[in-house]
This record gives sequence, structure tokens and C-alpha cells, in this order.
Amino acid sequence: MYNKLVSLLKVPKTKKSMMETLLRYLVIIFFAFTVFGLVLFISGKNPIRAYADTFTSVFGSFYGFSELWVQMIPIMLTAVAVALPSKMNLINVGGEGQLFMGGWMATWAALTFQGLSKVIFIPVLMLFGFLGGALWAAIPGLLKAKKLVNETISTLLLNFIAPLIISLSVFGPWRSAESAAYPQTPAFVDAARLPVITGTRIHLGFIFAIVALLLFWFFMKHTKWGLEIRAIGGNPEAAERMGIRLQWYILIVLFIAGGIAGLAGMAEVTAIHGRLRIGLSQGYGYKGFLLSWITGGSPIGILLMAFVFAVITSVGDTLQITQGVPYAVINILFSLILFVVLANPALKGKKK
Repeated sequence: MYNKLVSLLKVPKTKKSMMETLLRYLVIIFFAFTVFGLVLFISGKNPIRAYADTFTSVFGSFYGFSELWVQMIPIMLTAVAVALPSKMNLINVGGEGQLFMGGWMATWAALTFQGLSKVIFIPVLMLFGFLGGALWAAIPGLLKAKKLVNETISTLLLNFIAPLIISLSVFGPWRSAESAAYPQTPAFVDAARLPVITGTRIHLGFIFAIVALLLFWFFMKHTKWGLEIRAIGGNPEAAERMGIRLQWYILIVLFIAGGIAGLAGMAEVTAIHGRLRIGLSQGYGYKGFLLSWITGGSPIGILLMAFVFAVITSVGDTLQITQGVPYAVINILFSLILFVVLANPALKGKKK
């Protein structure tokens, strides 16, 4: 059975060296930043000053540098949430909505179980955050398993519903009486806040992200289930004839992927905001999708490019403060990265 699965995958044995991988990413980054600099210049801005200000802001202080790691947490988690289903050719565009629902469920737990100690509270919040994203992703998983709706469409559409649920909650029953101008929930009790490194905002969610990457790598490379998932991605009809339960895998893989994205939402509300707000995500789910797509779901690629994506996000923040450029302009830079990959398939990471 094992040998049949291996032959079914037909995965090349050769692996690109770390230097080749780094070079591929550097080409993408260099081209994107160069063209983005031209866009800034045409707009009447000084790109050299913009990048210098960003460098000073990010690398000029320990706190500024630590903020990169804070940005990396939800990006890495949502990237893993995309990478896992992609191994069986499932396209999960719903990381953003799953993140929202993870934060929403974690908020419900934080407001409901306020008497718990921190030792018990954190695992409870993790459980509900995971379930929020997992159950949200299970909807398109079930529809896909029953061959009713393509998962690309259903996960994308659910991204627009999740923020409405957040809005309904913070404008309605969960709204704090003290937040007259800005709708939000009451602040969470200290026991419901994830631990952070003193002097920074780096929180326990970073451990979640690293563990998720390691488990994803180990699961796909060294377990029977990972082998069967890759077999489904290689040839679903042949895999099903060999007795692999295709529908079950579709449902469970999307369930787990959604849960991972849900943990990102849980971490945002419990560590960064300390309450539920409308502006829960800066498009982390979409950034994670782009990141996973560029790296081909490679764990080391996700880790490296998540750092770059965090720097790009910091560019947007710096431009907004120093040059009055709207933060949305940073979407141009992300679009340029996507354009480079689309224009030259050789730069795209291969799915293993």
C-alpha cells in the first residue's frame, strides 16, 4: 500500500538548495520594491526617504524590530491554513473569515468564563478559537465533500459574512457601555490575555505559529495521513480506488486548516486588542493566502517570506505616518509580488 502511494505521487526526488530558494525570494522582493519605488516617485514621493524611514522605524529600535514578529504571527498561521489543504488541491481562500470567527468564538469564551484561572483560561480560549475557525471552514468542507459547491467560491464568500457577525456582536449584545464612539466589547480580564514578552507585543501566538509550521512539516512528510493527503492531491480518483476516504479527508483537512486560522484570530483578540473590535485583521488571511501560494506551501519558505511580508506591512505604516500615503497603497506592493510570480512561473515555489 505504501509503495503504491509513493508511486502515485510521482514527486521528483531532487530538491532545490537553500541558496536557490533564497535567491528566488530575493528576486521577487527586489523587483517588487523597485517597481513600487517608481510608483512612489511618479506620485511625487521620495522612495529613498520612504525606504530609509522604514528601515529606521523597523530596525532602529528593539521595539520596532519586535513588531515584525508580531505581524508574522497571523500571517504564518493563515499561510499554514492555506498550505495544508493545497496539498490535496483544495483552495482555501477563507483564512480571513476563519480568523474572524476564531476571534469571535474566543471573545465569547473570554466574556463567558471570566472566573477561570489563567492556567485553565488560555487552553479554553485556544480551544474555542480553534473551533471558531474550524467550524467555519467545515461549511465549505461539507459542501465540497458532497460535491455541491467548489471550496474556492464558498470559502471566499464566507469571508464577507464573518465580519458582519463581528459587527452585529460589537454593535449589539457585546457592546461595551464605555465605548460610545467606537463599538467594541468590554476589555478582557487579565486571565484571558495571552502572555507577552516584557517591553514588546510578542505573545504566545508566536509559539503557536512555529508549532503549526513544525507539525505541518512533520505531518506531511512522516505520517501515513500526510502521504494519503498528497496521494489525493496527485490523483484523487486513483487514491479513492485504493481505499482512501476522499470525502472524509476533504472535511477533516479543511476543519483543521480553519482551526489554525482561528488560532490567529484568538491571538489577535486576546493578546493584541484585549477585546473584540471591528478592525480585527489587516487582511492577514489574504496575505497568508498569497504567502502560501508564492512558497508552494513550503514551511521554511513560509517562515522566511512571512518576515518579508511583515516588513512590507511596516512600509505601509511608515508611509502613512511620514509621507501621508494611505495605508491601502501597500496593496500595490503585494500585487507586484503576485505579478512577478505570475509572470515567471519559475519563481513560484513547487508543491511537494
